[in-house]
Amino acid sequence: MDWNWKGELFFEALPFVAKGIWVTLSLTIVCYIFALVFGFGWTFLKRVPNKAFNWVVTWVMEFIRSTPPLVQLYFIYYAWPEVPYIGATLSPFTSAVIGLGIHFSTYISEVYRSGIEGVDKGQWEASTALNFSTRQKWTKIILPQAIPPTIPMLGNYLIILFKEVPLAAVIGVVGILHLADDFGQANFRFLEAYTVVALLFLLLSYPSALLVKQLEKKVNYRFDKKSPNGKKPLKESKGAVS
Repeated sequence: MDWNWKGELFFEALPFVAKGIWVTLSLTIVCYIFALVFGFGWTFLKRVPNKAFNWVVTWVMEFIRSTPPLVQLYFIYYAWPEVPYIGATLSPFTSAVIGLGIHFSTYISEVYRSGIEGVDKGQWEASTALNFSTRQKWTKIILPQAIPPTIPMLGNYLIILFKEVPLAAVIGVVGILHLADDFGQANFRFLEAYTVVALLFLLLSYPSALLVKQLEKKVNYRFDKKSPNGKKPLKESKGAVS
């Protein structure tokens, strides 16, 4: 194999690989929305006052967190259709959304949990004393105070998810990495193609990381001004992705 750098192949690979940006970004956004919604589901399931049920939910979440997302993608796309009665064939994109969405939802649920536990107990007592319904208590009192301090961590998980999305190439999602593989196989040259992939992810993820840092500073400032107990926004949570 020739390891000499070929600039003409780099510039040839750039527009070819860049065609996958839209698929990669779309998959990231859909997976993230999925994870945000399911994260709430896990959070509320863990608040059910039943020890046995809570143990089952905790065990399922730990199993998902402890299993590599790559294995989960393979299972959903290749093995799930073979499951009797309930198995179904899914498209690569749908399989990736379900696999990565569920995986990251277990981490996001811990961010939500930390935010909810950060709400002062007096707020819970006040909403009960005012005879608020459960829906009013959550939508008007708890969540408006629990979510803002979690925004920096949620932003970090979005960036982490974006960098995990290329895993979907193994099940046929035609994103940046998949197109780089195609280009490399067609030209018997992978160095330039994968360099394009690295640069595209750097150009997309680094500015996002800077935006999250700026957002964290703004949230810190607003929270310091408004919070009577001086609690800081969340910067890390239990079970965070390493």
